[in-house]
Amino acid sequence: QVQLVESGGGLVRAGGSLRVSCVASGFSISIMGWYRQAPGKERDLVATITSGGSTNYADSVKGRFTISRDNAKNTVYLQMASLQPEDTAVYYCNARHLWTGKAYWGQGTQVTVSS
Repeated sequence: QVQLVESGGGLVRAGGSLRVSCVASGFSISIMGWYRQAPGKERDLVATITSGGSTNYADSVKGRFTISRDNAKNTVYLQMASLQPEDTAVYYCNARHLWTGKAYWGQGTQVTVSS
């Protein structure tokens, strides 16, 4: 059974830090990543990481967010620092099947940054 389970969202003041995690199970994974969706907006890429550790970030989070991955645990992390109110969104974990390329999504975790 394919499953992505996120954790670690919450409420933080502007300038603060937060880490979200996502554990994947039930399939072999290639790329893992985080996306976010603010109210009334489209879901946007935040960061991705390959199984070899290559990373890609949206310009809006470069230098503030760090994505990392534990392949043995099929877990991806997003460490967020210097958070701003515009970072407020539901953060979704994404993982692609190693062989089919199909993308799977977690249920989302809310991150709210107060000013």
